[in-house]
Amino acid sequence: MVGYLQILAAIVAGLIAIYYYFHSKNNFWKKYGIPGPQPQLFFGNFKSSITRQKSTSDAIQELYEKNKHQPIIGAYIGTQPLVIVHDLDLVKDVLISDFSHFASRGIPMYPKVEDLSEHLFNLEPETWRPLRAKLSPVFTSGKLKEMFPLLLQCGEHLEQYLKKIVKKDETMECREIAAKYTTDVIGSCAFGIDMNALSEGDSEFRRMGRKIFAPSTQQMVRDISRQFLPTFYQIFGHLMQPKDVTDFFTRVVMDTMKYRDENNIVRPDFINMLLELKKNPSNLENIELTDSLLTAQAFVFFLAGFETSSSTMGHALYELALNPDIQDKLRAEIRQKLEENKKNGEGLTYDQVKNMKYLDAIFRETLRKYPILPILMRKVDTDYTFKGTKYTIPKNVPVWVPVIGIHRDPDIYPKPDVFDPERFTDNAMSTRHPMSFLAFGDGPRNCIGARFAYYQSKVGLISILRHYKVSVCKKTTVPYKSDSKAFLLTLKGGVMLKMSYIE
Repeated sequence: MVGYLQILAAIVAGLIAIYYYFHSKNNFWKKYGIPGPQPQLFFGNFKSSITRQKSTSDAIQELYEKNKHQPIIGAYIGTQPLVIVHDLDLVKDVLISDFSHFASRGIPMYPKVEDLSEHLFNLEPETWRPLRAKLSPVFTSGKLKEMFPLLLQCGEHLEQYLKKIVKKDETMECREIAAKYTTDVIGSCAFGIDMNALSEGDSEFRRMGRKIFAPSTQQMVRDISRQFLPTFYQIFGHLMQPKDVTDFFTRVVMDTMKYRDENNIVRPDFINMLLELKKNPSNLENIELTDSLLTAQAFVFFLAGFETSSSTMGHALYELALNPDIQDKLRAEIRQKLEENKKNGEGLTYDQVKNMKYLDAIFRETLRKYPILPILMRKVDTDYTFKGTKYTIPKNVPVWVPVIGIHRDPDIYPKPDVFDPERFTDNAMSTRHPMSFLAFGDGPRNCIGARFAYYQSKVGLISILRHYKVSVCKKTTVPYKSDSKAFLLTLKGGVMLKMSYIE
């Protein structure tokens, strides 16, 4: 009997010790006098998103709405303390003015476990800076103009694909259609590969892309282990990776580079830039250009290129279906521009897409309401005092900018749930703080492919809307409900719409 009591006492003592350990972790910001919401034991302030009860976007927005009166707040993800910056002037300091102290994203990397994780989005400043400088020329307006005919070709393939499937008179998952189109664009413009995603079958590239972002038990276990059990993850994390995906992309990129090198093939695309880096690693003396590092850059460009643009196109079509008057006005602009060119014997041009003001306003309003990433992540490299405040944070603390909260703040965008492209006329934009729109980030570490994303998305929307009308149907999720299992903002059940041909 005594033995059982001793065991029970030991268990109770252990539980009490664990409780006080986590409780003490959750008192971190009190030492610095930084206000913030009360965290929950073990989960911090993000229990709902960690357990997949809410999407990350919904959790971030809810936290912002409850605390936006504070310029910054101290919060916790698990036991990890972090700062969330609400004041737009302070956001500008983090992203631009004091960027030198916030150059790191603060994303933990496990290259021995995650084969293709060392890419531009994750890399620490010492590797990111020289690589970014070398890869940026691929995304200049001059290079995009060279690629534009390939974009138009993919747009034509999209129209041909729609002709076939619209005849079936079925409800369509428009986000999936957009993903097939953007997969083909990335293949053609970035890698010089025909990915054949816009076909009756299921291309291997599209299948791999879908697998990466599809919510699964394996993904949830991987994310939780990565966040809360890093030692365990470093040992067993390799068992949780989609190995077939990494093997596939490594093989494709390396084989393509080898073939081009052996046959002296030169193209103005991303693969060619990687090949040049491998041959002439000037100014990259301290960086080992392994096959894995090179493939990782191509891998993240593929993922970002098809996923972000297809998501934005899907959300745009969803809102246009809900707002037929806006859709009709956009179609009129598209047809007017195309008719002007037809008279001159020309097709759609780069400059015409650039000058479609209403299309641009719709694209920006879509990104305002449905930002690609709900947060921007940074890490401070020194003890830092926010300007005009009494708040000092210690070195190496993660700093988050709540993009979705800012984009849906009624004090910045009145009636934020209303889809209103007029928010993005030149006059309207000039009245707002420059940090009020952060769809592609801002400052030196903004999205390197933002310009490319703009054009491929716009050409895709033009290709659809010039002859097709999208409408809501019984399968359309109205009102909007986000998928709680997805990190990126995703409509639960998919963007299910009716599509019909119009002259």
